[in-house]
Amino acid sequence: MAPQDGEGTTNNANSSSTAAAGYAESSDSQQRAGTSGGGGSGAGNTSNASTRRTIFGPLRSCLRHSCGCDYDPTHERLDYDYSYDETKRGSKPQPMPRMRGRGEYYLDSFNGEPWGCSFGTGEENGIWMNSGDQAGTIMAALVWLLMLYSAATVTLLTITNGIHPLLGMIYCTLVALSLSSHAKTSLTDPGSVPRTAVPQETQRRDHTQHSMCGQCQTFKPPQSHHCRICNRCVSRMDHHCPWMNNCVGAANLKHFVLFLVYTWTCSAYALAVFGWNYFFCGDEECTFHVIVVHLVRVMTILCVGAFLFTSSMLMNVTYGIMTGIGTIDRLKKKATNTMSQSDEEPIPLKDVFGIAGYHTWPLPVDPVFDNYDVVMGHSTPQRLSREHQLMERRRPELTPDLVAAPTMEMPQCVNDFLPV
Repeated sequence: MAPQDGEGTTNNANSSSTAAAGYAESSDSQQRAGTSGGGGSGAGNTSNASTRRTIFGPLRSCLRHSCGCDYDPTHERLDYDYSYDETKRGSKPQPMPRMRGRGEYYLDSFNGEPWGCSFGTGEENGIWMNSGDQAGTIMAALVWLLMLYSAATVTLLTITNGIHPLLGMIYCTLVALSLSSHAKTSLTDPGSVPRTAVPQETQRRDHTQHSMCGQCQTFKPPQSHHCRICNRCVSRMDHHCPWMNNCVGAANLKHFVLFLVYTWTCSAYALAVFGWNYFFCGDEECTFHVIVVHLVRVMTILCVGAFLFTSSMLMNVTYGIMTGIGTIDRLKKKATNTMSQSDEEPIPLKDVFGIAGYHTWPLPVDPVFDNYDVVMGHSTPQRLSREHQLMERRRPELTPDLVAAPTMEMPQCVNDFLPV
């Protein structure tokens, strides 16, 4: 989905910088207060709830700590429904979010995504898809064709008793994960910079000058680049991948890494199975069907090429994460012989895979970032306004979307966030 004001619905977990980042009591506290005030049955329910918390609380905390879950989305979500209509649901006002202490997480639950069912890379498009590059579309479709071909070949081997059904099931599962990661990489906004982007507080404090994109006429965050194919500036852009038909940036780097890992695993797994059958299995049961043999030969060539290509790309991505220098920046520094002057910091894994827990790392689901603004390198007046309203204990109100300025000048509300 193409973000309209810089963040999505569930992928922006911010850490409170003050002692009052959320307001009112939690729903758990309200439920406990309501349960304890109802006589005998209420006392029994309270006792049972207390027993469950005593028994399952430490176990749950241990499991969450072991899987790397730094926050609990069911408890720490910013529970404010911006679509709440008090006229239809009665006169009872919606409770404000609970109080939060310094350093606690909260999720900005405002959905700023456009609801239009349109494909494209603009801010008005509801589904992110690069449809302007015909060559990229063909290459992305070719990836699916080759992966499905390999899955069909392994399935035929299983049907003709060429390999054990368990081996075929494992391979098809890896193919499904690889294609899912490919789809997420292609259809996920890589981190496009919205027109309303403004520098972060630390950027405004530490720098007196900020870069602007000459084509987008917007603030250009550090390590971002303008993609002429997608026609957008992309935060922490690594490169534009024609096999994905999309840019690889801060928001879809996880999906790209998963695609490389699963494709590499598929290639290595298939070559290992074929190699074992050819070199170490002399029984008649290991003989492939005469028609399937030709399919296996073609698949072997494809697996060798995919193994070498994904190995090279994995090393390239790993180097970029360890050094904090993307592919485009690295090529520029090598061309100007300034690699030794690089001051970039390594990219933390939580800024790639999120903080939702280690169990979500191997799954092609959107990561929940520790601080969305830090990962993307910019903020937006809409998000800052919502947080400011909550900080002042005022009921949040929808901030109207900003329209593009008809001139080359930045909108006045954006200039207010820039240093004088």
